[in-house]
Amino acid sequence: MTRFSPRVDGDLRAAGWRPGRAVDVGGWRQQLEAGGLVRMHPAAEAFLAEFGGLDVRISGPGISCAREPFELDPGLCVGEEDRFAEWGAALGCALFPLGELDLGRFFLGISEIGEVFLVETWVASFGVGDAALESLVLGVAPRER
Repeated sequence: MTRFSPRVDGDLRAAGWRPGRAVDVGGWRQQLEAGGLVRMHPAAEAFLAEFGGLDVRISGPGISCAREPFELDPGLCVGEEDRFAEWGAALGCALFPLGELDLGRFFLGISEIGEVFLVETWVASFGVGDAALESLVLGVAPRER
C-alpha cells in the first residue's frame, strides 16, 4: 500500500521526495529562530526533515482550486517571522514557516500538531500531515480560518 494517492506520490517523487528521505534542518532552524519570534517545534522538524527543499512544480485544474506550485524552503520566509508569530497567536498555536505557495504569492506554515496553513493577510488550513500534502498537490482549496 502506498502512503499517498498515485498522482501525489508521482508529483512528490518528481520533486525529489522518496520514502525515508531525510534532510538536515539545522540551517533553517538557525536562520528562522535568530530573531526569537518563531521556534522550530517537533512537527515542523519532522515535516521538514522529510519534505524540506522540495520544489513541487505543478499547475492546471485541481479538485476545488487550481494546482499551484509550492516550494518547501523555510528560508524563503526569512523576514516574515512576525507574520507567523502573529497568526500563530491569533490561532492559539505555534506556526513555523515551511515555504511558499504559488511562486511567492502566499506563505506556508505548520502548527505543532502538523496542520499546514496558507499564511497571508488571512490564514486557511490545508489539513494535517499527509492530508495537507494531498490537498496542496491535488488542488483542494484550503479552509479559511
